[in-house]
Amino acid sequence: MNVDILFQNALKIIKEELSSLSFNTWFEELKLVSLKDGIATFQVPMAIHKKQLNNNYYDIIKNALNQITGTNFDLEFLLEDEIQSKEEAKQKENKQEEIGVPQEFKNRSNLNSNYTFDNFVVGNSNKFAQAAALSVAENPGKMYNPLFLYGNSGLGKTHLMHAIGNYIIQNSNRKVLYVTSDQFINDFININKKDDQGTNFNYVDFFKNKYRNIDVLIIDDIQFLGGATQTQQEFFHTFNTLYDDSKQIIISSDRSPDDLKLLEERLRTRFCWGLTVNIFPPDFSLRTEILRKKILAGHFEQDIPEDVIEYIASNIGSDVRQLEGSITRLVAYSTIMGGASITLDLAIDALKDFISKGISEKNDIARIQKLVAEFFQINVEDIRSKKRSANIAFPRQVAMYLCRTMTSESFPKIGTEFGGKDHSTVMHSVEKIEKEIKVNPDLANIIEKLKKDIE
Repeated sequence: MNVDILFQNALKIIKEELSSLSFNTWFEELKLVSLKDGIATFQVPMAIHKKQLNNNYYDIIKNALNQITGTNFDLEFLLEDEIQSKEEAKQKENKQEEIGVPQEFKNRSNLNSNYTFDNFVVGNSNKFAQAAALSVAENPGKMYNPLFLYGNSGLGKTHLMHAIGNYIIQNSNRKVLYVTSDQFINDFININKKDDQGTNFNYVDFFKNKYRNIDVLIIDDIQFLGGATQTQQEFFHTFNTLYDDSKQIIISSDRSPDDLKLLEERLRTRFCWGLTVNIFPPDFSLRTEILRKKILAGHFEQDIPEDVIEYIASNIGSDVRQLEGSITRLVAYSTIMGGASITLDLAIDALKDFISKGISEKNDIARIQKLVAEFFQINVEDIRSKKRSANIAFPRQVAMYLCRTMTSESFPKIGTEFGGKDHSTVMHSVEKIEKEIKVNPDLANIIEKLKKDIE
């Protein structure tokens, strides 16, 4: 954010609290020079202004800046020649450090500007994660610290992490850093390098400045720290430093903290200090919405019919990247075929290899749904729907029971895969089938047959 515009907005707040005489005397020639490292530096016209602003207006200025930036800055009032002398000393110091020092980190955030909250498609399976991420973005360091996002690959964890970082940068002056755990490991390994003077002091300083002199640390795929004992120790100290300074920490993993058995227990414990959020696979409705948004953003020459969208949503896995990739593949196939119209038949032909690697092989819940639907001669989408007729409700309960007993999935995860059903609905279905099996031999035989087919 431009400091001049920022300070003009702050002055409007200050002006409302002061008389015109006081404001004109002490603030008319006040200039905001910089906002760096938690310090707001102001240029004042005379020495008397320094004393007056420090003694009588410090809190008013600080509060106004906080309202605009969301950050508590310490204030520094300097004369023009003092600012110039300070800048010259800093330039001299930087010049001395250039020899044998790693490339300066500056304010590189490593964020992908394409990932925002605006283009994150929200549904039943991820709306809690999206709401939690936005809360952190609006109040970094204050709400849910650390924020720990976990779930299978391709469900939107990385998108949400970048969206948080981009939101914070756009709405404050905070320093944000996004890295993968691999990058963290590589930077830590570099600490052991020697500079031109035969020491590693510069590399150590560079590492600490990069990871601790920031306001928000976003680290992706934390599970890959498993086995790297020394790196885990360093991350432990980095975590503590940031947490103690109320700096926001955001972490992602493909599994919950409790399941990160290769990480030290003291780390796993800290990951649970804030908020832990599981992102579930998208249900059918969300998959179709993701596809529509991809199509809209792609500005394709041809319209893609609704039956094609539903076919893809029904047969491609829950990985958002696969869903989006299927549209790219379909459009490319149409172009190769001389601009052939995109129809359901064309989609089936274009995506036959793509689909064979998708949901049928990767998602046990979807496979169970498919087998149960075939047995009871109904459509898979009926099982996932909200229809309550007996010929659909009963097979749905059977499918839920089999998903619970034959997979390691939780009640909420199963509910999500059945069209966003509440976990209590799944529990009720499982309990009902368990009781029926004990008194109904025919149902017990059906369940056994289905289990063999699934296995």
